[in-house]
Amino acid sequence: MMQIYLVGGAVRDTLLNIPMKDRDWVVVGSTPEDLIDLGYSQVGADFPVFLHPKSKEEYALARTERKSGGGYQGFNCDFNPDITLEEDLLRRDLTINAMAQDSSGTIYDPYNGKKDIELKILRHVSVAFAEDPLRVLRVARFAARFAHLGFTIAHETIELMRTIANSGELNLLTPERVWLETERALGESQPWVYFQALRDCGALAVIFPEIDRLFGIPQPEKHHPEIDCGIHTLMVLEQASKLTTDISTRWASLLHDLGKGLTKESILPSHHGHEQSGEKLVIRVNKRLKTPSEFKDLSRLVCMYHTHIHRAFELKPSTIVTLFNNIDLWRKPERLQKILIACKADSRGRTGFEEVEYSQVEYITELADACLEITAKQFIEQGIVGKEIGEAMARERVEVIARAKKIRKALE
Repeated sequence: MMQIYLVGGAVRDTLLNIPMKDRDWVVVGSTPEDLIDLGYSQVGADFPVFLHPKSKEEYALARTERKSGGGYQGFNCDFNPDITLEEDLLRRDLTINAMAQDSSGTIYDPYNGKKDIELKILRHVSVAFAEDPLRVLRVARFAARFAHLGFTIAHETIELMRTIANSGELNLLTPERVWLETERALGESQPWVYFQALRDCGALAVIFPEIDRLFGIPQPEKHHPEIDCGIHTLMVLEQASKLTTDISTRWASLLHDLGKGLTKESILPSHHGHEQSGEKLVIRVNKRLKTPSEFKDLSRLVCMYHTHIHRAFELKPSTIVTLFNNIDLWRKPERLQKILIACKADSRGRTGFEEVEYSQVEYITELADACLEITAKQFIEQGIVGKEIGEAMARERVEVIARAKKIRKALE
């Protein structure tokens, strides 16, 4: 007899008393033909998933999986009607995701998910967890999602994740899947936990070697009491997450110091020129993961110009105009605030500097607004034509900034 259960995240989130994002259902004791006869429409090529004729929610036949190859796609699925609910739940990643609820509200919890919710533990359901390398990233993402509730990853699960990281299986993940999990993690309340969890199990060195390389590299203690470049990087992401929910800005904040991983040992703890060396790494990471254009552009610009922003009060008017040109302020003015937020996060992502004032944001914003008010029209009305219009606008921008700097200095 066909039975339908609510499964996974919806049950978990109900027990956690947090809003559920979506609802998934599992159907026990049925066949594809049965569901099609009831008006469900089939989607998915690897195993039968059906859309409810009215709600359009996903209903999957109960199934088991057997490892048949490398990566996260190397599985044979069995979805015959004799498969039980317990067998279906056994193939899931974490105990807190391996619960089900029937139409009367009864919860089925064969693998102690409720207890792990009480203990605030992310624990794998079975050793079959190690068969799917994507689960390393998923668990790290869940750690980022639930860290604010006090959840941590079970020691034995970390060890299993480390086994996967050492197996070479992570190299079989497609860039698209790695980015999808990372993008989702960046949108969580504590995204830095995702990268820390990956480092804890050795996966960061495989998936994000450019970030992993930063750990253990020193910076001047005077400006960076935390000293370690890797620790600073995660602190910056933490500060960015407090300042904005925009994930492209969070991503740019994370990658801003990649160049410090290439600093010659002979000049440490100084990192002169890390902006230029870092640009190549940022481009490489974004190309490898096939990130969206805005992520590519923003992270490269933050890497290149974050020290310019930090030194804004020292820069000459002409240098500030050049900065505005390089970040394409005139065509994409909205991008400036993202860059400034990332720079503010960089300033605050240091031990003891978490609440430091960062007046560069207001200063650069005022200068940019003043420059954006300068238009070609006022010069055309003066009879200026051709390329001389652009030259006149550039001169006026420099003069506007120079006047603003004088006023500011007089008020100090």
